[in-house]
Amino acid sequence: MLVFRLILESFGFAWNALKSNLLRTILSLLGVTIGIFSIIGVLTFVDSLEKSIRDSFNFLGSDVIYVAKFPWDGGGGGGGRDWWKEFLKRPNPTYSEYRFLKANMQEGAAVSIFATAGSVSVKRNSSAISNIALSGVSSDYEKLSEFEFESGRYLTSDEIEGGRNVVIVGYEVANALFPAGGAVGDFVKIRNLRYKVVGVVKREGESFVGNTSKDYSCFIPYQSFRKLYQTGTGRWYELGSIIGMKGYPNDVGLVQLENEARGFLRVRRGLKPNQKDSFALNRPEAIAKAIGSVFDVLSVAGWVIGGFSMLVGGFGIANIMFVSVKERTSIIGLQKSLGAKNYFILFQFLFESVFLSLIGGLAGLFLVYLITLIPFGSLNVFLSIGNIVLGLGVSSIIGLVAGIIPAALAARMDPVAAIRAN
Repeated sequence: MLVFRLILESFGFAWNALKSNLLRTILSLLGVTIGIFSIIGVLTFVDSLEKSIRDSFNFLGSDVIYVAKFPWDGGGGGGGRDWWKEFLKRPNPTYSEYRFLKANMQEGAAVSIFATAGSVSVKRNSSAISNIALSGVSSDYEKLSEFEFESGRYLTSDEIEGGRNVVIVGYEVANALFPAGGAVGDFVKIRNLRYKVVGVVKREGESFVGNTSKDYSCFIPYQSFRKLYQTGTGRWYELGSIIGMKGYPNDVGLVQLENEARGFLRVRRGLKPNQKDSFALNRPEAIAKAIGSVFDVLSVAGWVIGGFSMLVGGFGIANIMFVSVKERTSIIGLQKSLGAKNYFILFQFLFESVFLSLIGGLAGLFLVYLITLIPFGSLNVFLSIGNIVLGLGVSSIIGLVAGIIPAALAARMDPVAAIRAN
């Protein structure tokens, strides 16, 4: 009961101080407001950017390892001679290696091979759409990168193995070539070959990093793709293929999948124990890790910028509290003469200081919230509960630190001297 009474009295004193010296209080709290706005604003944008970029790479799938010629993290070799020597001359993953892995892998829930060519034109009668990503895919590809269909279906095993001229088109491709609908069952032309449309993918929308969605893509059987482009033989100059392998849920960290794939590939390529891998095993997490390191730097920058503002705000709150102690010296003396303990006076001023700081923090959070209402194109800016709690927590700490010395001075006052002060 005493605690509630103490809090209510502290809120009352703080509110009276806010009303009686409105301009002075606002100017003093401005540092806390700007500091919280800077820190939480930067963290909010960092979280929003990171989520948008991570979502943009969802097409890579989860729990997946990709066998490719180049490592996605650059391999640590930079652009020097070693990089060219080690990576450029590597063979591309081949169709025969894919068949070998698919036949022998025990830890792979799905194994698929695919290759992609960009800037392809797709035609239907007098209509055409260009800059389309054309991918040749095998079975199990739909397990690596999930497909949701507006109409139609995925490629059958007979169509894939037979290399038939069938195609799955993205939403925007279907919308451009079949504005009245009815794409499934009709035909389109790709590089002067007729392909029957068997499926239309649901609209995914443009991602933050560009058109990584399936909206502007077409998917044909891998063997049919090989009729259009030279790929799957392993030669260094051909259009490179990638083998994707999805692990089982109980394979934590995909350790078993990676070890098995590395072993089979080394055997298949005839590598000796002392020879390095002539392939790269890539994970989507490598991209996420690189993105996270960049955003960590931005977060630190936000803390540094906001820290200076909060330092000024802390001095402002301390100034308010020193003035408040001086103005209420006689009241403190009366309270102590009536039996108020030192801790009561101490907590009273500390609560007041924290309350004032929280007002500044809430103002900063409100400004951040207003920014989230502004449209930023494909970037969805959101203020998370975690950042709100962090902002309120930092504000409370600033108020606590700024008010500790004035509160301690008030608690140590001699009641007789305090009453006589005014």
